[in-house]
Amino acid sequence: MNNIVIGIEGLVGSGKTSICKCLLDYIPNSIILHGGNLYRGIVYALIQSSKKINIDNLKQNLKNIDIKEVMDKLNVELKIEDRESIIYVAGKKIEEDELQSEKASMAVSLASSSADNSHFYKFGAEIINSFKNKFNLIVSGRDLMKIYPELDYHFFITASLEERIKRKMHQYNTMQYEEIKKNIKIRDELQEQTGYYKIYENTIEIDVTNCNSADEAAKKVLSFIKL
Repeated sequence: MNNIVIGIEGLVGSGKTSICKCLLDYIPNSIILHGGNLYRGIVYALIQSSKKINIDNLKQNLKNIDIKEVMDKLNVELKIEDRESIIYVAGKKIEEDELQSEKASMAVSLASSSADNSHFYKFGAEIINSFKNKFNLIVSGRDLMKIYPELDYHFFITASLEERIKRKMHQYNTMQYEEIKKNIKIRDELQEQTGYYKIYENTIEIDVTNCNSADEAAKKVLSFIKL
């Protein structure tokens, strides 16, 4: 039986990462490739290495820059540990809390809408093909249909704005309601403008607004997958 590739995209704050982690328990011989975290790692490394680039001028400074070239130059690597992809920068492991921070999330939304992602997308497809030989893949990220059109399943996770704010407040317990609401709306707009919220003919949209847990949301996704 051939291994499958499952793409998970969705609205900001809809719970994509949590759903992917839960799917590991239900899909045998599976690993997660957190594509979004690899991009976050590149932007994180760039900001850390440059005194000239910060979140305020990131979009301008990355205009048409080859993001894969930046990745190679800053020695950003993806490795698999405990069935999930982990990001290393210059040999140092970057913790997920750093990559998933609100500041990092905003930075990635700005960078990805400006940089040249073509070589990075080609690299992403090569990674997927290399792991598909051994594993069932759960791939989270943006623009997955462009990166890997051969996806066996393409899911787009949605939830109401209020529910997404609620989840982000739980994740970032130091941020206030209005600040999170503003940030989600800005990121939604950037993602929409860049084309990351595109729904394809084979896309399966799943609304998880009323799901009481990530596991419940993952089971909604699982109900469409034939193993």
